[in-house]
Amino acid sequence: MVKTTRILIVTQLLLFIIGVNKKVIGQDPIFTQFYSNPIYLNPAFVGSRVCPRFALNYRNEWPNISGNFITTAAAYDQKVEGLSGGLGLIVLTDNAAKTVKTTRASVVYAYNQSVTRKFSVNFGIEVTYFQKSLDWNKLTFGDMIDPRRGFVYPTNDLSRGGTSSGIDFSAGVIGYTDKFFFGFATHHLNEPNESLMNSVDVPLPRRYTAHLGASIPLEVNGGRYSKSKDFVSPNIIFTQQGTFQQLNMGLYVKKSSLTGGVWYRNKDAFIITVGLESEYIKVGYSYDVTISKLSLSSGGSHEVSMGFNFACKPKKKSFRIISCPSF
Repeated sequence: MVKTTRILIVTQLLLFIIGVNKKVIGQDPIFTQFYSNPIYLNPAFVGSRVCPRFALNYRNEWPNISGNFITTAAAYDQKVEGLSGGLGLIVLTDNAAKTVKTTRASVVYAYNQSVTRKFSVNFGIEVTYFQKSLDWNKLTFGDMIDPRRGFVYPTNDLSRGGTSSGIDFSAGVIGYTDKFFFGFATHHLNEPNESLMNSVDVPLPRRYTAHLGASIPLEVNGGRYSKSKDFVSPNIIFTQQGTFQQLNMGLYVKKSSLTGGVWYRNKDAFIITVGLESEYIKVGYSYDVTISKLSLSSGGSHEVSMGFNFACKPKKKSFRIISCPSF
């Protein structure tokens, strides 16, 4: 589920902790540079580049609000000849309002199968260890308030838990040719308990993601395809977690080493992305222009990505690379 509702979730969580009977539902951070770290979007992307790659992501959402969200991630993946697929690692940290911190470390494997000469399928599985913690010192309670001076008194409320951890499982599948790809992923298959109170069970709802994209080469010289990998790439990504749904529609244009993209997140934001890519290094920046009730006063969202592509010499040439965008 996307972060646009996360401040409401955190508020519900804090209210629950101080005794208000509210149901709290967890959710996931989502990057808007979806393909800068593709294995976070769908574990079936692992090894899809064949050669090793390393990705870094940083997202600062609503910087003008004291309760902003900062998310960072690092990922590595590559194809492994002996496993008929790829292996990958992901480490993610998410700091919600400087109060709730989540750390996730994942191991990912994807199996590759050629169906026809032009069509292939990847099946991915992911195993994650997660830890979530709440800083009770950052919470405020009613007995701390002075009518004139504000929060000046110590609270009589006692800490009740504040940490949770567990194992999480996810899976995904991708079908692709050299011109288009489509996929589906389900995260949190086992709906692990992420409650921050010892006596409460709060399952993390499954997150379903469906995505579809194409790579359309730019034409030159009277209709002949350019040999330079310049392309236009339309994409659609649909996400559902619990009762929340989100639709993202976007278009990338790549010309030489420069990539530009425009996305629309349904009833929430317009997203502008720019990226610079060489053979081995890529850098991207995106900005979410908020159009929801939160308005521009939130400061929107800033996201930066960096990727490193390593050279290699695959022993087999039959493994087809997915032609997905870089950002």
